[in-house]
Amino acid sequence: MHQPGRLASKIMPFEELSQVLAARQAAGQKIVFTNGCFDILHAGHADLLEEAAREGDCLVVAVNSDASVRGLKGPSRPVNPQEQRACVLAALAVVDYVVLFDEPDPGRLIEAFLPDVLVKGGDWALDAIIGSDAVRNSGGRVITIPLKYGASTTDIIRKAREGA
Repeated sequence: MHQPGRLASKIMPFEELSQVLAARQAAGQKIVFTNGCFDILHAGHADLLEEAAREGDCLVVAVNSDASVRGLKGPSRPVNPQEQRACVLAALAVVDYVVLFDEPDPGRLIEAFLPDVLVKGGDWALDAIIGSDAVRNSGGRVITIPLKYGASTTDIIRKAREGA
């Protein structure tokens, strides 16, 4: 049975989430962190999130705000507004918390949360992952998940525009 507000309770502002994660880590739980635009959720995203969740007790997904996505991807993006992207991610059982961020990268969040495991897709080189030094220096691990399905939001948008 659907509980009103359940999805919204998974979407937290930075300050509140910082406190929640600190308490969970103090209780011995392993925090896993990943981030992205998640503009059009596809099977590649679902696989990455499922694999990431297996790495610990609590999966945090940081989502680029609309302004951040426009800065990274151009004026025609995002396709879906930040509130909707956050809501869709919060609806996934493997995701424990969603946090939005305005910066071009999640470095500030990673340095504040210091997750036990930092996860990115296999298209990222380990040494290029933002926040990897902070996580390693605090005793955490940085991993990449091999990409499956060959899906990308950019390709999905291109195919839709071409009518293919």
